[in-house]
Amino acid sequence: MPHARTETSVGTYESHSTSELEDLTEPEQRELKAKLTKSEAEIVTLRHVLAAKDRRCGKLKRKLGFTALVGLRQNLSKSWLDVQVSNTYVEQKVSAALSTMGTALCRKLGGIKKSATFRSFEGNPKEGSRI
Repeated sequence: MPHARTETSVGTYESHSTSELEDLTEPEQRELKAKLTKSEAEIVTLRHVLAAKDRRCGKLKRKLGFTALVGLRQNLSKSWLDVQVSNTYVEQKVSAALSTMGTALCRKLGGIKKSATFRSFEGNPKEGSRI
């Protein structure tokens, strides 16, 4: 069997060569398993600590009068500000502004080109109009 799969602490599987397992001595395997068990226990402890701190934070916010709606509004405002200062957003706004300006300029130049004054400079004045 060239490859084996082992389940990790988070329920995913990692593929490894069985020769890697065969290279480990029995004491090395026990030591690694002990380290893994300790790390998994620390992760569980940290998750509990984080959950407790999150609950404490929620209580403090309620005492200060922050509601979920206020928090959501603040998060949305910050996110919108982040979007506005992002390079992509700025580039899109500049591109749109230049496009609008270009369209207006083309219309204006088109109007000027059709004017009698411009045609008189071309040497093709409209019939009946003289300057």
